[in-house]
Amino acid sequence: MLATVSAMAAQNIGAKKPERARKTMKYSIAIAVGFGTVASVILQFIPEYAVRIFTSDSSVITLGGQYLKGYVWDCIFAGIHFCFSGFFTACGYSIISFIHNVISITCARIPLSYLTSIEYPGTLFPMGLASPAGSLLSVIICVTVYIVMRRKGKL
Repeated sequence: MLATVSAMAAQNIGAKKPERARKTMKYSIAIAVGFGTVASVILQFIPEYAVRIFTSDSSVITLGGQYLKGYVWDCIFAGIHFCFSGFFTACGYSIISFIHNVISITCARIPLSYLTSIEYPGTLFPMGLASPAGSLLSVIICVTVYIVMRRKGKL
């Protein structure tokens, strides 16, 4: 979605139709959230089956299923911030994508993965939640930046 939003929004911005560029982002977010929600809900019930596609090792299947039940929620939040990143890039603000990703990695993904590995050594489920937590932080940053830049007339 990032590349799609970036290309379509850039064309609309170049055509002096910024409202269509914003609609492209909004519709893409709706598609990403819809798909992410369906995938996340389905995989709550069959995570081990999904992992079993890649291995027959029962311990990997069990632990991978635990991890996937937490991680899969990232399908929703990553889809949202990918759409924002594509939009910001189309508007000439790719630095925003870099900054929110660095903040997400250093403030959420890495520290939460480390902390959950220490606090919950018997399960990988909490560690799987570190990724969606990082993406949720990115979404919060992106929405905030979008609102501020819209108010200032930069988007």
